[in-house]
Amino acid sequence: MASVARRPVLVVDLGAQYAQLIARRIRECHVYSEIVAHDLPASELAARRPAGIVLSGGPASVYEAGAPALDPGVFELGVPVLGICYGHQLMAQTLGGEVEATGQREYGRTLLHVTEPGLLLEDLAADEQVWMSHGDAVTRAPEGFRVTSRTDAIPIASMEDPERSLYAVQFHPEVVHTPKGVAVMKRFLYDGCGLLPDWTPANVIERAVATIRAQVGRAEVLCALSGGVDSAVAALLVHRAVGEQLTCVFVDTGLLREGEPEQVEETFGRHFRVPLVHVKAEDRFLARLAGVTDPEDKRRRIGEEFIRVFEEVARGHRSAAFLVQGTLYPDVIESGSHTAARIKSHHNVGGLPADMDLELVEPLRDLFKDEVRTVGAELGLPEEIVQRQPFPGPGLAVRIVGEVDRESLTIVRAADHVVREEIRRAGLDRETWQAFCVLLADVRSVGVMGDGRSYEHPVVLRAVTSEDAMTADWARLPHDVLDGIASRIVREVPGVNRVVYDITSKPPGTIEWE
Repeated sequence: MASVARRPVLVVDLGAQYAQLIARRIRECHVYSEIVAHDLPASELAARRPAGIVLSGGPASVYEAGAPALDPGVFELGVPVLGICYGHQLMAQTLGGEVEATGQREYGRTLLHVTEPGLLLEDLAADEQVWMSHGDAVTRAPEGFRVTSRTDAIPIASMEDPERSLYAVQFHPEVVHTPKGVAVMKRFLYDGCGLLPDWTPANVIERAVATIRAQVGRAEVLCALSGGVDSAVAALLVHRAVGEQLTCVFVDTGLLREGEPEQVEETFGRHFRVPLVHVKAEDRFLARLAGVTDPEDKRRRIGEEFIRVFEEVARGHRSAAFLVQGTLYPDVIESGSHTAARIKSHHNVGGLPADMDLELVEPLRDLFKDEVRTVGAELGLPEEIVQRQPFPGPGLAVRIVGEVDRESLTIVRAADHVVREEIRRAGLDRETWQAFCVLLADVRSVGVMGDGRSYEHPVVLRAVTSEDAMTADWARLPHDVLDGIASRIVREVPGVNRVVYDITSKPPGTIEWE
């Protein structure tokens, strides 16, 4: 979704997951950001026409062999640069300052003493709480820099060279534990880089529509709708751009949650009047899954059958030249590529073959998940789709440990409905990244229901909190909510007599069970 006029703030990834968090915080300041590798030459960074550069933190020491380094020419580009933590130390070392292991480590909440506000610390009081995480420290600033703050443990907690627009802080302004961190980031972006807060949903939509029109022209476009927020927002952006040149294909695998097929048809076929082909293929998918228990085999068979169904529909649209995908920016980051690609098995529509020769249209490839939701709301998508929790491509098939058949689908679908309803009723749907049930179809447990003995299935309740699904923690749901979920499932879902709660974080576990 590139825009000719847009100049990004480049976040140089120097290790760990700091870079992605910094990029998100910059976006939250309504400024467009991109993540780049630390080993890019200065000339390649300059070719991206950055409005600013941010050097991320990282776990290494700048004087260690093999530690992430930076082309020194970056500091000669005339582009404002902000160094954070490791980036602060790297800037100091590269420009002639000194970095040492002083023995004065700082981890967690630390009191910052502002000695000279400069540009970055203008909004901070003389003493402010910040978040530190470092063992090394800058002990001498490079020539031309002035020190703007210290702590009780280190002499240089921030420094600036306003003549060269170079700024650096030892603390982490991107984390919520630094209360005035966003103010520091805004000072760099607005005052240091001279940027305006124009990365807004309305502008994102305007740019996307223009880019799609330029790419597609008057050609026919296909979009595989999954019912999730990503494909839904991508479809609406393309429809706004090219109208009836778009045909959406919704393959109903029979593996979706309760009410979702009807919701897709209502939203796109009736509300937005987007051309929609609704393929009801539950029997085909269940036939492919008969007797299959291995999760990877399930995924492969579902992907293959999706391909076959989609190909059958595509044959009726032989003039189609483009395929819409809901690829997000984290997908691009994890793949290590910012270039366009033909359809590969890892793409969102279920693994379409490379020989389909459809050029990809990826209007969301610059966006994080929260930004997709915001754009969806701006486009008028119903809240139940905009705020829909992430759902695996193979659907409920990978939430059944064991064979997938109509009976097991009925059980897990009903249990999932109870979980979502109770989470929503408790006002926790925005506080949990995902909340769902897993059916242990190959397991039975003894129970007592009424006056008799039961021998039925257990279900596992899984609820996690996360920002981007790269890591996750189990959600500390209130006991009364857990009690309500368990009581309703056992009472209302035939075939279940026990509910257990998964309290495993990611890592070491994964969010889904299969």
